[in-house]
Amino acid sequence: MIEIPSDLNPDLVPLAFLLGTWEGAGVSDFPGAEKCNFGQSVTFSHDGRDFLEYASHAWVLDSEGNTVRPLESEHGYWRIDKDRKVEIVMVRDQGIVEVWYGELADQKPQIDLATDAVARTGASGPYSGGKRLYGYVKGDLMWVGEKATPEVPLRPYMSAHLKKITEAQPQTVTPEEVESWAKDLGDLPDDGIAFFK
Repeated sequence: MIEIPSDLNPDLVPLAFLLGTWEGAGVSDFPGAEKCNFGQSVTFSHDGRDFLEYASHAWVLDSEGNTVRPLESEHGYWRIDKDRKVEIVMVRDQGIVEVWYGELADQKPQIDLATDAVARTGASGPYSGGKRLYGYVKGDLMWVGEKATPEVPLRPYMSAHLKKITEAQPQTVTPEEVESWAKDLGDLPDDGIAFFK
């Protein structure tokens, strides 16, 4: 059951399923980058205004599930309008700022997003845009991302399976869970939608 905080801005009720801190693991695979398993912590919070604040931190995991090094961080603001259109402004630690637009699916907690604008600093790597699909599946948060560069056409590059963390019951990811999730996720799907089937 999805809890809706009493002080949540009414405009954000359709996104209430995102609220909280989520942790888990995923796989990353893109030409020119190391294929790896990663751990991830994502937090969606609010302060009563008409947006959710988003923070994501990911780190490379070794075969035992231990942290090797940071992978990437993102911070942003998510809004939704009365027609279920979602807009996001996001900044990444690689020197990239993005504007994303998408839509919350009808009758299910699933959000399809695509970049509308990308700005990069001189220090950032090649990147021209992406797509993401977020879904609330059996109480877990799952997402798959696609990425494009001037040299590589749009293709899946990251996906993760995250579980909600509560203060009363903190959870850690065990090596067995990493192995199981990586096996379940397998290779990234050619069609991100297949990830949720």
